[in-house]
Amino acid sequence: MKLKILVGTMTSTADYVAQAIQMACADFVEQIEVVLMDGLDISIFDEDALYLICTSTYGSGDVPDNARSLYESMDSQPKYLGSVRYGVIALGDRTYTQTFAFGGKKFDERLQGLGAQRIGEVFIHDATCGEMPEELASAWCREWLPQAIAVMNKTPA
Repeated sequence: MKLKILVGTMTSTADYVAQAIQMACADFVEQIEVVLMDGLDISIFDEDALYLICTSTYGSGDVPDNARSLYESMDSQPKYLGSVRYGVIALGDRTYTQTFAFGGKKFDERLQGLGAQRIGEVFIHDATCGEMPEELASAWCREWLPQAIAVMNKTPA
């Protein structure tokens, strides 16, 4: 099985998180691919893989600039994603209470609206917590992956 980590980032933090997960979780799956969302569209979900959305939040609760085309394509080119299984890592800063971690939350909402099924809860990291997102997200992923793999193994192809 393949884990495909789709990265939305402005300052590379989400990319660092994805790379840390790639190293920390290599023993769980055959292949982990980290893909920056630059220029992607909804067709990225055509591949048979388990997906992990790893994204920061930018501006007034927006998805990062490099994630915009993928996010918008889910509206402009909608299709049923019922076979897609995914998880979400949402990075944010609680100081922005009205829009905290909205980048990840928006992807989650849009994916569910197209029939994709999230496995587990959204992992939310608060930049003001004083702990490195790479460490916390890797630990979360090591707990999430066995659950996700079990779901994927029960899902008919």
